[in-house]
Amino acid sequence: MSQSLAQVYLHIVFSTKERRPFLTDPKLRAECHAYLAGTCHQRGSPSLIVGGTEDHVHLLCMLSRQESIAVLVRELKRESSKTLKEKSPELRTFYWQAGYGAFSVSPSHVEALKRYIASQEEHHRKETFQDEYRRLLRKYGIAYDERYVWD
Repeated sequence: MSQSLAQVYLHIVFSTKERRPFLTDPKLRAECHAYLAGTCHQRGSPSLIVGGTEDHVHLLCMLSRQESIAVLVRELKRESSKTLKEKSPELRTFYWQAGYGAFSVSPSHVEALKRYIASQEEHHRKETFQDEYRRLLRKYGIAYDERYVWD
């Protein structure tokens, strides 16, 4: 085969450090999501949707064949953190958590996941981020130690 082809849908989830509610302002949150989407595009992993709440983000993208998940997430966090800190003095202490969750998504589940990400504010009236993240880890069969999941 002379051509390398791939279609890997990836659901990435990460929170602000200590789940601090830095993104309460809807305008700032929308700018952050747009910036994350733009960074994905620049890195060859176009996003289908970025959403979240004041303390975490969900991102659905098509993973580039040229870059690992770890590098993509590192650059998403680095670039967006730098940009957010430049926005106002209140954001100088902004950080993303050290870890992240990355989950493969079947093409048949993409539309449902897009709806889920778009409805994050409504969803989190009923479930905390921590409970949501634990549920995702269980759904994907990922073993974890509660002592090391949160920072």
